[in-house]
Amino acid sequence: MTRILTGALTVPEVRKKLLFMLAMLALYRVGAQIPVPGVSAEGVRELQDNAAFQGGALQLLNVFSGGALSQIALFALGIMPYITASIVMQLLQVVVPSLEKLKQEGEIGQKRITQYTRYLTVALAAGQSVGYVFLFKSFESGSTPLIENFNAGAVVMIAVSLTAGAIIVMWLGELITQRGVGNGMSLMIFASIVSGLPNGVSAWWNSSDQVFQLILPFLIVAVIAAVVFVQEGQRRIPIQYAKRVIGRRMSGGGQTYLPLKVNMANVIPVIFAASIMAIPPTVAQFVTQDPNNSVQEFLRPGSATYIGGESLFIIVFTYFYTAVTFNPVEQADNLKKYGGFIPGVRPGRPTAEFLDRVLARLTFPGALYLAAVAALPSILFSQTTQGFAFGGVSILIVVGVALDTVKQIEAQLMMRNYEGFLK
Repeated sequence: MTRILTGALTVPEVRKKLLFMLAMLALYRVGAQIPVPGVSAEGVRELQDNAAFQGGALQLLNVFSGGALSQIALFALGIMPYITASIVMQLLQVVVPSLEKLKQEGEIGQKRITQYTRYLTVALAAGQSVGYVFLFKSFESGSTPLIENFNAGAVVMIAVSLTAGAIIVMWLGELITQRGVGNGMSLMIFASIVSGLPNGVSAWWNSSDQVFQLILPFLIVAVIAAVVFVQEGQRRIPIQYAKRVIGRRMSGGGQTYLPLKVNMANVIPVIFAASIMAIPPTVAQFVTQDPNNSVQEFLRPGSATYIGGESLFIIVFTYFYTAVTFNPVEQADNLKKYGGFIPGVRPGRPTAEFLDRVLARLTFPGALYLAAVAALPSILFSQTTQGFAFGGVSILIVVGVALDTVKQIEAQLMMRNYEGFLK
């Protein structure tokens, strides 16, 4: 790790990309502190003390925005509308023939899909902005109103501000992906979660629960070790390429492998499951205007029903997302086209069936791993008197993004430094 970071700082081009990435993330964090116009500062402080942000359904979304949601800041929506739009577009490419054709057109088709994703992001952000305005208005319990001069003009102004903030965040994420190092969306969630680390450490240090103070460091180390172990785990399918004679020269041949990761879906099922589980309590809060309603209590994070429902959604979404992103039939056709085959397996349909069978066996432990990492810390924390801001979902995202970013930095160094290949 130290060697990779030191090498990145010594290569001018990689260093520029790292500095650009850090600058964009710093700009993102600045926007998360700028309040939207028309919102009372005193009302925001009373909102933060509301039960809705003390382990409620909005806690996870608040963590993903780096606390900007509870402050009703300019970047309160964070990168979540863009992530949701991207996931929806990926799923639609499977069921909508026109989108599937665009996907097969290469770079031009991908640009069109990206444009559609941006439009969908704006629509989702606008809808969420209006919903949050009325939801937060219903949370008012103190003498100070949250929104000064609450009327149609104020609602439109706040909704437009939040939507514009989401568009800026989307733009910053794309800039990081294009001109920086790593995936911009993942790095923004990473920065949001890490920004709450000082408060989490302070809560742990000042906790009166000795059991909580004792088990937390060991639990975090165990979860990180499990995440690294499974994220790096893969099944290597041997691939043999047939030799071909072109004129008087023989080309092709050789052996390689097709890596199938145990967790091919990464953290997407966890984020998607958490978002789905947050919908019913949020809707119930909006309808009943009571943060302690029965639905909120039934699906309270850390409860048995919440953990069971989240685990079920994680397993289902892991299978579904893996099936969407990896097509065994397409992989088998590509191998056949370029003269590759799996030893002992006939090319074509038998190869596709073999890959599908192997993938199904790999996905099951991967899905159980994601569900366990997301649920285990919540179960253990529920047995203590002290909560903690970083559950298994947060740790999973932070470690996964860190591993992926380090790998991309290492790949950048390998492309620009050939000394290692000559030794």
